[in-house]
Amino acid sequence: MSTVYLSLGGNQGDVCHHIDSAIQKINNKVGHVVSVSSYYETEPWGFEAETNFVNCVLKVSTSLSAKEVLKEVLEIEALLGRKRIGKGYASRPMDIDLIDFDGMIMEDIDLILPHPRMHQRNFVLMPLKDVAPDWVHPKLNKGMDELIRECVDEGEIKKMRR
Repeated sequence: MSTVYLSLGGNQGDVCHHIDSAIQKINNKVGHVVSVSSYYETEPWGFEAETNFVNCVLKVSTSLSAKEVLKEVLEIEALLGRKRIGKGYASRPMDIDLIDFDGMIMEDIDLILPHPRMHQRNFVLMPLKDVAPDWVHPKLNKGMDELIRECVDEGEIKKMRR
């Protein structure tokens, strides 16, 4: 079994319901959801939006490969209303990113691991610390406290609920 960390978020519709639904679907299609971080309200990152995001991170135990996990989470995003139109950041009901897969370093056309910008985003780092406080970035060789301390993301982040 492999351990995968997934970042979930969105800012359209009933986002907490979308996240809850995504967690259930991930548990059914990807693998056992071992733990779920608190939910965080966060400002949009990389673009302007009228509504803030809700984000969390999951720790999942899976027998799937990294590419199979990616395929499943993209299908779950689509089921929850995600439409990928053009390039760049935009508001969306659900976004699911693979943050880490067993510490694997991978640079493929479809998948880069660990997530290439995760260390620049408090909306990933803070919930990741909830579920994996001892996690070490496989490329940067930095732990959670150091990553959070060095993060340049100045967007506001508020813990919502567990």
